[in-house]
Amino acid sequence: MSEVIEKVGKIIKIEENGIFLAFEVTEDKDVRFLHFSSIPSNEYLNWDDRKRSKYRLVEINFSGENQNYHHGSKHTVTNPGRRLKLRNFMDTGNLNGRRIVFEMIDEVTNVEVNSFLQFFNGVQIVRTWTEVVNKGNEPVGMEYVSSFAYTGIDKEGLANREEKMRLHIPHNTWYGEAQWQQYSLTELGLYTVNEFSMKRLSYSSTGTWSTSQYVPMAFLENTETGTGFIWQIEHHGSWHWEISDIAGSLYLQLSGPTENENQWWKELIPGETFVSVPVAIGAICGGMENAISEITTYRRRIRRPNNDNKHLPVIFNDYMNCLFGDPTTEKLLPLIDAATEAGCEYFCIDCGWYSDGYWWDGVGEWIPSKERFPNGITEVLNYIRSMGMVPGLWLELEVMGINCPLASKVPDEWFFLRHGKRVIDHSRYQLDYRNPEVRDFATGIINRLVAEYGVGYIKMDYNINAGVGTDYHADSMGDGLLEHNRAYLGWLDQIFAKYPDLVIENCSSGGMRMDYSLLSRHSLQSSSDQTDYLKNGTIAAAAASLVTPEQCAVWSYPLKEGDEEEVIFNMVNSLLLRIHQSGHLAEISPERFLLVKEAIEYYKTIRQYIATSTPYWPTGLPNLGDSWMSFALRNGNKNFIAVWRQDSSEEKFFIPLNHLNNKDVEVKLAYPSKGEVDYKWNKHSGTLTVNIPKRNAARLFEVTVNNQKKN
Repeated sequence: MSEVIEKVGKIIKIEENGIFLAFEVTEDKDVRFLHFSSIPSNEYLNWDDRKRSKYRLVEINFSGENQNYHHGSKHTVTNPGRRLKLRNFMDTGNLNGRRIVFEMIDEVTNVEVNSFLQFFNGVQIVRTWTEVVNKGNEPVGMEYVSSFAYTGIDKEGLANREEKMRLHIPHNTWYGEAQWQQYSLTELGLYTVNEFSMKRLSYSSTGTWSTSQYVPMAFLENTETGTGFIWQIEHHGSWHWEISDIAGSLYLQLSGPTENENQWWKELIPGETFVSVPVAIGAICGGMENAISEITTYRRRIRRPNNDNKHLPVIFNDYMNCLFGDPTTEKLLPLIDAATEAGCEYFCIDCGWYSDGYWWDGVGEWIPSKERFPNGITEVLNYIRSMGMVPGLWLELEVMGINCPLASKVPDEWFFLRHGKRVIDHSRYQLDYRNPEVRDFATGIINRLVAEYGVGYIKMDYNINAGVGTDYHADSMGDGLLEHNRAYLGWLDQIFAKYPDLVIENCSSGGMRMDYSLLSRHSLQSSSDQTDYLKNGTIAAAAASLVTPEQCAVWSYPLKEGDEEEVIFNMVNSLLLRIHQSGHLAEISPERFLLVKEAIEYYKTIRQYIATSTPYWPTGLPNLGDSWMSFALRNGNKNFIAVWRQDSSEEKFFIPLNHLNNKDVEVKLAYPSKGEVDYKWNKHSGTLTVNIPKRNAARLFEVTVNNQKKN
């Protein structure tokens, strides 16, 4: 074995938080990333150098360089990626945990490329990014920079990749968020045809909606070994990831925007530094549910500390299946009374408050309508406060309507420009936050709402996709977009520093920007704009896979005309996440209103568990069209299980709770406290049998594990 080791070169082995990593540094200082897994391995010791040389730590491609290999559209065998030589290796730590840095140099261009791996104590996730520093005398054009690159994601086990590998993708769309699907590689068209192929599994988003088709995360599972990888790209603009094969192995590469996929190109001038979009990758054992549990812990670790995510106040918003953007003093006052009686703690006035009539293409000045509020909007906001609730307002501060009076008064440089023209999407202009005047303008709006109006909650919406970006003062349209994205985050950080207790909800037509670039800052995320409470239940039941439960705001909107089961279904949708109460509460029957009030009262007794709980799905992640579904939270000896019967002919549903097998538990129907439901705990099979006699009905159960004395 020692002879083999000598042939391999210097091996750097790292074991941290249950992740095993191995890197090779050759005699000529080439760095190879040979192992990244939840299980150790020395398999790479037996590979020949030709194979190991393909296991790149970083892929980076400059304009004018030769990708001298058969690669098709794949971002492999890049230059200067292949030329990088190690200059320094640093193994240090910080408050988060261990940090590894590989400092490398391209001796041809004298560009330094540094690969960062940040661990988090006790979490099986690594955050990685790449830093590029031009220390040469000539500018270089960057076309692609990986934030994470690893070859060998399928190397464990004996079965072939077609048999053992499964890719789980979170499909996303307006009104249909969080729809996971599982695929074999052949179902996606990736076959083993040679030691490598031209086919790649490529997932990207281009533009200002980061999650309009896919959430920038996925899970790759090895069903033979029980291992897997979960990842997320932490960016609210354009992103790209791909899986394909090289040297007989599958690789995974994660990045922010690219030239080929997203029209991003950056000229790095001498002395300039570029930092790639951060990504997170976990090497996990135990399947998808365990992977989601681990990334939930990570998401809590990287999030801005705030009281909202500790206390989980109940929010009423007047939009969904209620005022629908037509607020007036007359309409709001009875709603405020009803929301107070129901137990809500925040009251947010949604869109329309700044316009006398049609408001969509006139947004931008954020001056309250005198027609809607004859005595001023502060009358209503003060009334909300007098009822013991925190007032809130809806904003969309990244856009300006084409018919906003201010739009014709400010220069073009305030907006995204392409080919000398303002970018228009859905009758709005996209503001460019690289412009300090734009940031000052936005800050002034926030200051006015907080200081003059006493607002403590802002629903920050974003309802357009401004496309590939802006070419004004940018090396490419994608470069302009990325710099805008980063300027917006910098502005947002300043707002939270100034107003640390201000709650700002992240909303983009529901969940069209449900990413952890924004969610590491915002305390809440709107999960969907879905107006059908039955479909909204399916989205809500899956949403905690994408966002922590305490950040996941779910609409509950009892309809004017409905029955008690409709109210119960609506409330169960939100009870294990964040309640976004709406609906015409002042106009529903007393019996149905009491069901809303009961749900909110119960929520206040369990929300301290939600804030630190682990989500799980006893019967699998749901999809639209499922006849039954379940979603659960686990926290110590407490389990909370939401169960929905949709359009199913079956009245009984068997819910496996494997972690409670052979345990003495107490099961109670938590909400509603009374209902036509039978249930039975089956100790020896570890299953909960639920009988819900009506279709389109839901119930919430509380399961407590009894303390058992050891013999």
